[in-house]
Amino acid sequence: MTDLSTRYRLDIAYQGTDFNGWGRQPGLRTVQGVLEETLATIFRRAGDAPALTVAGRTDAGVHAVGQVAHVDLTAAQVAVLRKPHGKRPPLPAGEALARRINGVLGPVPDVVIRRASEAPAGFDARFSALWRRYEYRVADRDSFRDPLQRHRIAWVSSELDVARMDMAAHGLLGLHDFASYCKAREGATTIRTLQAFSWRRDADGVLVGEVVADAFCHSMVRALVGACVEVGEGKLEPGDLVGLRDEERRTNAFKVMPARGLTLLDVGYPEGAELSLRAEQTRARRSL
Repeated sequence: MTDLSTRYRLDIAYQGTDFNGWGRQPGLRTVQGVLEETLATIFRRAGDAPALTVAGRTDAGVHAVGQVAHVDLTAAQVAVLRKPHGKRPPLPAGEALARRINGVLGPVPDVVIRRASEAPAGFDARFSALWRRYEYRVADRDSFRDPLQRHRIAWVSSELDVARMDMAAHGLLGLHDFASYCKAREGATTIRTLQAFSWRRDADGVLVGEVVADAFCHSMVRALVGACVEVGEGKLEPGDLVGLRDEERRTNAFKVMPARGLTLLDVGYPEGAELSLRAEQTRARRSL
């Protein structure tokens, strides 16, 4: 961010079904691509189109109700948002930004800006984050298989033991190398702090897994869920998941679950001056 720009925080929700993930990819429809094209339309007469920085890049088919991104706008771009319309006083720039983006996206979009606001000093959507919280939903033989929810729930044909799954999940908590549960990316660390992981059944009998970590590596949540499903089916013991983790290498002992069951619920940030400090800490490569 330059001295002449203003940073805005965007709180975003989307249904991931028809997106090839968050990150822009040539020739593919992505959440970032759609939003940046929308920003280019809004600011087409006010310099270069602004780019988004996101809290966490979601995979193809993954949903979000609490994704966070930031965008840096020049003074000319802020002026576009502050331009009065008729006799009505101008809206605050953040509110105007959300309305403009949602207006371009149309009346029934699969991505929505829930809120836009001027970011506090030191805020970085990616590096200032303390944690990301995801939910995974699985319908088993004992669940009500609601066809209206088919885009956000994974279905399995067996009966799952939620108590065993919850026990297995709790055993994985802490700072560890999760290479066994991540799809490798060159130069990327697989060391993460798994802060919370639990399983329960909701009123319809759907199994809900909630997982919180400082960050997640590629396909990590869906791999963790797949391992827990194997435990729920009785194919693995709860303690086996710790042993697999400590081998620190990819395994075929479980299947990675489909993306459609996964939703990013929210992202947590520190207050005030701690935003910059957290960003500096996160940029440092992790080690055990």
